[in-house]
This record gives sequence, structure tokens and C-alpha cells, in this order.
Amino acid sequence: MTSELATEFARKVRAREQAVGYWAVLDAPVATERIGRLGYDYVALDAQHGLLGYSGMLNGLMAIDAGHTAVGLVRVEANDFTAIGKALDAGAVGVIVPLVNNAADAAAAVAAAKYPPLGGRSYGPMRSALRIGPVPAEANAATLVFAMIETPEGLANVKEICATPGLDGIYVGPSDLAIAVGGAFPGDPAIEAEFNAALDTIADAAASAGIAAGIHTAAGEIAAQRLRQGYTFTTVASDLTHLELAAKAHLAAAKSEG
Repeated sequence: MTSELATEFARKVRAREQAVGYWAVLDAPVATERIGRLGYDYVALDAQHGLLGYSGMLNGLMAIDAGHTAVGLVRVEANDFTAIGKALDAGAVGVIVPLVNNAADAAAAVAAAKYPPLGGRSYGPMRSALRIGPVPAEANAATLVFAMIETPEGLANVKEICATPGLDGIYVGPSDLAIAVGGAFPGDPAIEAEFNAALDTIADAAASAGIAAGIHTAAGEIAAQRLRQGYTFTTVASDLTHLELAAKAHLAAAKSEG
């Protein structure tokens, strides 16, 4: 991936232009490479709940870059200097940081992702130097930081989080958000009103602050709905769930012809 692709994606996100990405949880770089060539704006690797370690994350980012089409994001395992720095050093264009509860948490994520004087990221761009560096100022300009809104505290403090200097956007984890607002799973009719109100609150807070609003979705149809709702970027499903759904559908088709 060229530095121009990373820079253009950062510009698109910060301009609140719409983007669609894909979610990967498997340590399967060949599959990730094929997905990255389909036309998605980005592929996000899940280092928090996904089934991949550091080498899987590194290989996944290299696979995404091999397609010269999408950029690679990483949902890091924690709001931690080491986790964020390693993802960026491995070549991620941006990080999605989980469990951000307040503005101080958001500021800590920004500080971990940015070199001085904007933050405290340690200098060691092992692979990222090939793409959006090695000049610290250039890396700072191209690196994206997204704070996840998925807890009761995060929802209550979303306006303050969105106002955090250097934060490029927020990202909704719908499963955790549904639990936060009603102790249920997305799609449960018992919390539908509260859940949709929370989604509107988050999108409005991002729009007011002029930053991007992203959300994970289970399917392309839901992604389109969220874009219409005011979210500026959406991620679709995951490689693992799609593999299972495709295999199940083919099995059912084969048995129906028997």
C-alpha cells in the first residue's frame, strides 16, 4: 500500500465522507488478501476478540496492503500504549480503541497513537516506515484514532469524548452498546427504542463535533441503513460468520436436491 492511499483514506474519514469496510477475525492472510481486493475502503483486523495474535495481525496487514485497494485498521486489545503502538508499527493506518468511557480515555488513546509533540508514541516504525513514515509529523497526519462507544459511561460522555483533540472518530460496538442500554442483544424488541435512540445520540454527537462516526454491522443491508442514519463509515460482518453462513447455505442446497 502506498502512502498516498493511507493519506487519501485519512482525508476521506476526516471529511466525513462515507466508507464501507470489512471485519476480519481469522488468522488467514490469503483470505484477508482476497477480501481486501473486493473494493472495500478498509479491512479491520480484530485483535481484541479475534482469533489472531501479533503475527496474525502483521500478516493480515501485509495481505491487505498486497491488494493496493483497501487500508488496514486494527481494533486493538486495550487502550494501552504498547497495544496501540505495536498495531501502528505493524502497518495499521488506524486503531479502533475499545472501552473508551470518557474524554480522558480518549485523550490517552490519541497520545498512544501520536508521536510528540502531539502524543507519546515511542519511535520504532518497523513496518509502518514503508508506508506512512518514517517522518513523525507525516505519520501523525496520516494515522487515525477511533474511540469505541459501547458502555453506559461512554454513551453518557459521548459529547465530551467526541470533543477530544486529535480524535478522528468514534466507533459503535452494537453488541456491547445493546447490553449497556438494556442488558440485551441487538435486535431484541424489548430494547429497540432505547438502542435506536442511543445510536442517534452517538451519530449526532459526532456530527456536532465534526468527526467521523463508525459502526459495526451484521450485513450489508444494515450497513446501508446506518449510512442513511448519519453514520459516515460502516463495517460489515466478519470472515468467520460469512464462512459459516455460506457453508450452511450450500449444505442446505445440496441436501434439498437429494
